[in-house]
Amino acid sequence: MQSHANFMDPVALAVDDLREQYTREMALVRQTYERTGDGTAAIRRRSAVVDRILIEMWRRAFAGHAALNVSLLALGGYGRKDLFPFSDIDVLFAFADEKTEEQSREPVRTIIQGMWDIGLRASPCSRTVKEAGRFDPDNLEFTLATLDRRFLAGQFPLYQQLHQSVLPGLVLSEWNAITQKLGEIARARHAKFGNTIFHLEPNLKDCPGGLRDYHLAVWFALLFHLKQAKEWPRQRGGVFQSARGDAEAAFDFLAAARCFLHFRHGRDDNALDWQSQDEAAARSIGLETRGTADPAYWMRTYYRHARVVYRRAALLMEHLPAPVSFYRQFRRRRTPIAGTDFVLDQGRIDIVPGAQFSDTSAILHIFSLMATHGYTLSQAAEDRITDALPALAIHIPEGPYLWNALREVLIGPHAAHALRTMHALGVLEMLIPEFHGIDALVIRDTYHRYTVDEHTFLCIDNVHGLRQPSNEQEKRLAQLMPEIDRLDLFLLAMLLHDTGKARRTGEHAGQSVELADAFLARLDFDNEERELILKLIRMHLEMSNALRRDIFDHENVRAFAEKIGNPLLLKMLSIMTFADIKAVNPDALTPWKAENIWQFYMATSNFMDRSVDEVRYHSAIDPTLLNRLRSMLPPAQHEILRQFLEGLPQRYLQTRLPEQIRNHFQMSLRLDEDAVQLDLRPTRQLFDLTVITRDRERLFADVAGALAAWGMNIVKAGAFSNEAGIIVDSFHFSDVFRTLELNPTEKERFLESMHEVVAQRTPVEQLLEARSHMSHPSNLKVEVETRLEFDGESSSHSTLLQVVAQDVPGLLRQIALTLSNHGCNVEVALIDTEGDTAIDVFYLTRGGAKLSAETQQSLARDMMAALETLRTPAGA
Repeated sequence: MQSHANFMDPVALAVDDLREQYTREMALVRQTYERTGDGTAAIRRRSAVVDRILIEMWRRAFAGHAALNVSLLALGGYGRKDLFPFSDIDVLFAFADEKTEEQSREPVRTIIQGMWDIGLRASPCSRTVKEAGRFDPDNLEFTLATLDRRFLAGQFPLYQQLHQSVLPGLVLSEWNAITQKLGEIARARHAKFGNTIFHLEPNLKDCPGGLRDYHLAVWFALLFHLKQAKEWPRQRGGVFQSARGDAEAAFDFLAAARCFLHFRHGRDDNALDWQSQDEAAARSIGLETRGTADPAYWMRTYYRHARVVYRRAALLMEHLPAPVSFYRQFRRRRTPIAGTDFVLDQGRIDIVPGAQFSDTSAILHIFSLMATHGYTLSQAAEDRITDALPALAIHIPEGPYLWNALREVLIGPHAAHALRTMHALGVLEMLIPEFHGIDALVIRDTYHRYTVDEHTFLCIDNVHGLRQPSNEQEKRLAQLMPEIDRLDLFLLAMLLHDTGKARRTGEHAGQSVELADAFLARLDFDNEERELILKLIRMHLEMSNALRRDIFDHENVRAFAEKIGNPLLLKMLSIMTFADIKAVNPDALTPWKAENIWQFYMATSNFMDRSVDEVRYHSAIDPTLLNRLRSMLPPAQHEILRQFLEGLPQRYLQTRLPEQIRNHFQMSLRLDEDAVQLDLRPTRQLFDLTVITRDRERLFADVAGALAAWGMNIVKAGAFSNEAGIIVDSFHFSDVFRTLELNPTEKERFLESMHEVVAQRTPVEQLLEARSHMSHPSNLKVEVETRLEFDGESSSHSTLLQVVAQDVPGLLRQIALTLSNHGCNVEVALIDTEGDTAIDVFYLTRGGAKLSAETQQSLARDMMAALETLRTPAGA
């Protein structure tokens, strides 16, 4: 009876000594990790620590009841002995039958409670043998967890029954369903992260290329082995080993990094945030050398390992059978690829067993087929090519032979896919050693999302993507593609355009030219071909730089046109700029940036054709627009329309549809009824606010301030006026907190607030004060130094001021306020943001003329002081 009472009472299990033991041993695990940096050893040690604790708890809980046919199994990460410092403890209580489960209920509950009392995050499950043999498609996690299982305590014959019969029988009978479901879950997870390893703050566990992908590859390898051999592998680790040990090295790095995150945060937190990257680099986490490493170098190492893991997982997933059953009726065909030891098998290129090759030209032919048709390589083919690299390096083709092989790859619609594979296998660097310097090279800021090598492949992808344009901007640029008669040379320039970034001198274009020149010398190009490629590389940033100026300014267009020199180069640079910006990050090429590329291309092309427009509109010179708009309006408004258009900048007229100009004109007719006319329209991911009123001081600054007070992020702005002093200001902004989207009624309150500020009935300072507690930036990832640059030469009528500063709330308002205090009129405002960096350009006049040197000096002094107040918290 006493025995029964102890058995039923969960309080009877004392764990104080086990808690002290666990705390003491985990302190040693942490000390050893911090001394050695060996994450793999740390997770193995924690697994052993927990093993001892649970085995002892089992002994105490089941004391006197050894006859019960129950077993305790470690599952999942714990089953693999990959138990990270704050990971959950997955265990399975296995019972012979339901009666045994009922008899074991209290000791099992006692063990689970004891785990929590000790500080172990228990994740238990219970199954009878019969239940363990059933497959639940809605609970794949349990089936996957059983793939990684170990015996801990209890009845070993029961474990053997599960291990040798029940679980392999379940997996084999449901093999297709398990593998298909596993593939679906993995693809959904990859899609959640944009199907890319490149993230500013990756999750070490769940991101593509993370630990979950490593385990995914192991699971698939295990499942394929079980299907073929009808039994588990004798040594689980042997089922997934990479020929070069790169997958194992990747695991060791990721394990070290994840241990670091767990210890740093004191919880199961796997997000590698910006500050964690800095600290991990400072401690050389996962690196072979100790001391301090540069954060960009440390992240470069991370991306190299993530790339290996992601490719391994993806290749194994491609071996999955087609889910649609009727495909099986077709006989599997393996078509030999002429002149090679490779065969084509359902879109995958495989290697003939036992083949020995040293013919580099045959290998390059395989990559040209991949570029043309989108084929992929099997894992066996990839491993054989990598193993053969030393022999292949002796027979590298040179001159025209090398160029012909590269050319076939570059011009294929799937060129980027083929180049990525060549790069991952070391073939690309073998052919172009100059490319090695940008392998996984990180530009560590919040604007550049991709490593330099991946950015290069995306650029090439973007060029080929113009064959099937997806929007109006791309359709217009696609018109230029047929006019580039040497697309092969253009794509080669694209491949080499950023190689100079490896030298980290800042001005990479010149360095890229040097590296490209050395490579081109080995291709035996003639001078004309060579100069075209080098000129494209040398000038690949020129259009981006010109876009930071007023694209409708005559002097800007003239200077760019004279620098470019010919229409063909202009077409190439326009496409190159489009592809380059789009490949920086998924949001870098906004619709208005794409529109600006086209508008600037047209303006420069017109200049080259000697048909340049006037800076401001005058109906006497060009009545075309006036006549077109008159057709939309009653005759009584024709003269008033002429007065409205007179003196408006051409940049305003050329960036708006006639219907928009007509609407703005009609808004101006209502100024006598209400001196402030507003129009708010959603445009894709942004909002477009138009303000029409009569000119006054600080108007631009007040609108910018009011938008900042509402939490809006201004991404583009324009300030326009006609000869009559009517102002047409436009602001494109993003609704960061989705205020207007989630609260439709707020739109009216927003417009009323803007109206009162413009009408000077509500001081903008009042709105900003209400938001002051949210204004100071926190957790800035990159500290941006404020820089001012005046340019009195680029425009014939204005002085340009470029402001580079930290992108913080209220920045534009503070700039505009300072300009107003100095009596400066903003002719044009070009607002741009790259990550945490604001790059704003203002065309300024004072009294209708350019700024004097004295004005520039005093303005610079006051502007720096004003912007410094935005960086300093109140009361600091």
